[in-house]
Formats: sequence, structure tokens, C-alpha cells
Amino acid sequence: MIARVAWLLARPGSGGAAASVLPIVAFGVVTALLLTVAGGAQTFFTWTDDTAMVYQSLAVIALVLLVVPLVSLGGAAARLSARRRDDRLATLRLLGATPATVRALAVIEAAALAFLGAVAGVLVALAAVPLVGLIPFRGEPLGAAGVLLPWWVLVGAPFAIAALAAVSAVLGLRRVVISPLGVRMRQEAAKVHWIRIVIGVVAVAGAYGLMSLIGVAQFALALMAMLAVAFGGTLAVLNLVGPWVLRLIASGQAKRATTPQRLLAARAVLESPKAAWRQVGGVAMTSFMAVFAGVGVGLLDSVGGAEGMDPEGALLLADIRTGILITVVGSFLMVACSVGVGQAAAILDRADLYRSLDMLGMPIATMDAARRRAVMSPLLVTSVGSAVVAAIVMLPLTGIALIVAPLSLVVIAAVLAAGIGLVRLGVASTRPVLVRAAAAG
Repeated sequence: MIARVAWLLARPGSGGAAASVLPIVAFGVVTALLLTVAGGAQTFFTWTDDTAMVYQSLAVIALVLLVVPLVSLGGAAARLSARRRDDRLATLRLLGATPATVRALAVIEAAALAFLGAVAGVLVALAAVPLVGLIPFRGEPLGAAGVLLPWWVLVGAPFAIAALAAVSAVLGLRRVVISPLGVRMRQEAAKVHWIRIVIGVVAVAGAYGLMSLIGVAQFALALMAMLAVAFGGTLAVLNLVGPWVLRLIASGQAKRATTPQRLLAARAVLESPKAAWRQVGGVAMTSFMAVFAGVGVGLLDSVGGAEGMDPEGALLLADIRTGILITVVGSFLMVACSVGVGQAAAILDRADLYRSLDMLGMPIATMDAARRRAVMSPLLVTSVGSAVVAAIVMLPLTGIALIVAPLSLVVIAAVLAAGIGLVRLGVASTRPVLVRAAAAG
């Protein structure tokens, strides 16, 4: 019986098949990138010579900078179909379905979509193995055999991703079980507490202090652990503090709004600061990456200018450049995926609002301008704020002179411009979805 109801719920609703396809695509991208990055990094940990620790430390930094946003993107993917699922499951609760039935249906749907996406991601990662194996490090390609993960990892990845999606569904289902009528009528307002900023300040200060102690690390494992905690913790804190900052700024914008676009944009952010953050959260990581890449390039430029460098040192510098490029490209892929999926999902979530505005006579151009401003305004705050936090965390490791070096600033600006451009392109590409949503009904 439950399986039959789950199949009926999985059928496309008024939002079309996109509500089911988007989570599958997102989980596929998450799985493919995670396995590809892990496969490339595992080679470094098989080396045991004098420079192995340098490669391994840099690999840890790159993994943390990519894995934390990947986990965030995976969580966003688990929430993409939440509104449709919540509405339908809340209706079942009002019709007499038991909480156990609702939980089972939520777990089945979330796990099935995640499993399908993860399987596709594993296939993509396998197809990319020959290409990743061509990437040169230490003067020779890594090799397909070196980047291919063990079979049990590839087999277990879809089940692990599905389990995480199921847990996310159970945790997010509490409000449906407790108050189905409130969910059905969308009366629950997102709350963002000021305590987030206190936690954020303390965490950034802790990361700064941890980076100041890097020089006293006696063992390679301790060094890598400190780097992972400092960078990973800072990225996690950005996700914690971001919604509170966006709510504070949007409140002021709503009070000063002089046009319908500005008022609608501010109200859209205030409706759900967490959702607004999820739309631009990928750029927070890109901004963090911009500072990391800029400082890395500036450091290579200063070291590369030294005379009498031995061949091994020159090879190390070339490999660091390759690693920076790979990490930045990987971050851009995640941003592109996050923006495209997030924008389409946001339109599907507010389809009723857009239909109502269309019936009231509001032009599509005005709705699109409001939607664009609701994304680009938080984007500016996110980009600048994340870059400043990254500079603070890296300050003990590199010094202010290297952060503000001309070449570093050029790279930082270029990466930020590319990230912002991706978001702007993502907003523009989903305009047809807005048109269809407004015209439906």
C-alpha cells in the first residue's frame, strides 16, 4: 500500500517533472564531483618521499574547499522537492494518514531520487577517470589506475548518498507531522536568530588562532588536521551566519524601497533568508576560493622569481599551479550547478505567487527584475563578506603583503567576476521557467 501511494506521489504535479528531475541532477553532480576529487587526491597519499607532505597538505586544503560546498549542495538537493512533498504529505495527514505512513513515504521518495542521481554520478565519475588520469603531477600523468577508486567505494556511494537524503527527509518532516494544516497553508515563517553572528565571530577567531599555530605542528597529520579544521570550519560558519546577515540587510532595503522591484526583492529575501542564502551560497565558497587562489598565485610569483631554483622546486611550483586551477574549476562547476538548480527550484516554489501577480496585471519584466535583484543584492554582500573572512583566516599564514599583492588582487577580482557572472547567467537562463509558471493555471 505504501509503495503504491509513494508511486502516485512521485508523479509530476502542477510544477511538472522538473520538481523530480532537479534533485536527481543535483545528486548526480554531487556524487560525480565528490568521487572525482577523491580519486585524484588518493594518489598523493601513496607517496612517501620528502615532498609528499607538501602535496598531501595541499590536497587536504583542496578537498576541504570542495567537499564542504559539495555537502551543502547535497543538502540543497535533498530540499529541492521539499515543498511539493510537504504539501502532498500534509494533505495525506489531513485525510487521516498516520505519522508512520508519512515518514515512510518521505523516506522512500527522497532515497529513491538520491539513489538515481548518485548512480548517474558514479557512471559520470567512471567515464571521467581516463581524463583525470591525464592530469600531470611530478612531471608525469597520474594514470587511470591511480585515480580509480576501489570498487566498494563506487558501489557503496549511491547507498550512502541515499541514506543521507533519507535522514534529511526525516529531519525535515517534523513540521509536517506536528502541524500539517500550517504546512499546507504555508504559515510557517523561517526564523534566523542573532546568536548565529556570535557563533560566527567566535569560529572565525578560532580559525585565525589555529592558523597562527600552524608553525608549531610537529607531525604531518596534525598539520593537515589543523588546515582541515580551519578552512572547513570557516566555510561551515559562512553558511550559518549568511542568512542572518541577509535578513538584516533586506529589512533595511524593504523600508527604503521606492519601486515595486525593490520592494518585491526585499520581501522575497525576508520571506526566507535561508532560501535566499542557498541561492548565492555557492559564491561564498567561490569568494573563499578566490582569495586562496590569488594568494597562491602571488606566492608562486614571488618564489618563482628567485634565482637558482632546483628542478624539483620548479616542478613543485608547476604542480601547485595545476592544483589551484583544478580547485577553482571544480568550485565553478558546483556554483553553476547550484545556481541553475536553485533558481529553477525557487521559481517552482513560488509558482502560486507568480500566477497571482500575473493575474493582477504585473508584467513579466517586473517580476523578473525583482527576482534578479533578490539574487544579485545578496550576492554582492556574500562575495565581499566571504572574501574578507577568507583573508582574515589566511592572514597568519601568508601575511597582509601577499594578500594585497597586485597579482593576488587581479586573480581574486577575476575569480569573483567569474562567479558573479555565473550567477547572473543562471538567473537569466531560468526566465523561461518564470514565464511558464506565471502563465500556468
